Amino acid sequence: MPVAALASSIPRSLLSSSLRRVAYTPTTIRPVRASFGAIQTISPFAVRTMASSTQKIKVKNPVVELDGDEMTRIIWQVIKDKFIHPYLDIDLKYYDLGLEYRDETNDQVTIDAAEAIKKYSVGVKCATITPDEARVEEFKLKKMWLSPNGTIRNALGGTVFREPIVIPRIPRLVPGWKKPIIIGRHAFGDQYRAKDAVLPGPGKLTMVYTPEGGQPEEIEVFQFKNGGGVAQTQYNTDESITGFAHASFKLAIDKGLPLYMSTKNTILKKYDGRFKDIFQEIYDTTYKKEFEAKKIWYDSKGKILTKKP
Repeated sequence: MPVAALASSIPRSLLSSSLRRVAYTPTTIRPVRASFGAIQTISPFAVRTMASSTQKIKVKNPVVELDGDEMTRIIWQVIKDKFIHPYLDIDLKYYDLGLEYRDETNDQVTIDAAEAIKKYSVGVKCATITPDEARVEEFKLKKMWLSPNGTIRNALGGTVFREPIVIPRIPRLVPGWKKPIIIGRHAFGDQYRAKDAVLPGPGKLTMVYTPEGGQPEEIEVFQFKNGGGVAQTQYNTDESITGFAHASFKLAIDKGLPLYMSTKNTILKKYDGRFKDIFQEIYDTTYKKEFEAKKIWYDSKGKILTKKP
């Protein structure tokens, strides 16, 4: 979330007691004007800080800024006005991912934003609308555009890690919970690149793979007899799964936490089984000694969930 990531970048030395009072106290409320194509806002909080008398922190590298839809645009503008621009000398590379501008550019702006993140390594993204039929009608869109998150994840080929944000002054629901549970989700292929279809009537559904220089291989999926139905085909690559594995193992070592791999390989023996096999091979050949040295472990079988370190 932009709030936590950026607020945590402000040095504690800047947050004197008087500055905290100024930074968090609303002043005169002003009207807000916003449009999706080109955002125009008047901050609802007057920006009155002591930053003018304090030297700004120089941020060495640019950060990619991905603006979003509806109220997130307003909130993000307030965050920048109150917590970023007064304290940081930073080059923000701006991309407008508002739905109307995505439609205007045929979603090219999303692709450009992903390429910018690949170039500069860091991006901050606001929440965006993934249109459904109602949104297509509401905004008079050219088509039902794909999820910007999915487009960006596929371009980056990375892993999405979700970690609880712990703030000392906010009590936790479980006070004794000292270490976070971090969820790592593969961000390439699968349902984000799947092809699906509504099948209008009885017929045979097959899947065909044609290797380079080889003969097509046909796999029969299902015979529809009593009417039609729906079908979906999804995929992943060994290269992407390998990247997922390395990212997961490296984060576990960095955080000093055990790693659990969750699959449905008992049902998807080949699809999820491929994930399981690649993870295990990489663990055994590359990371096992480091895990043992840190007294952490890797498990893909669910047999040691109650084991104490």
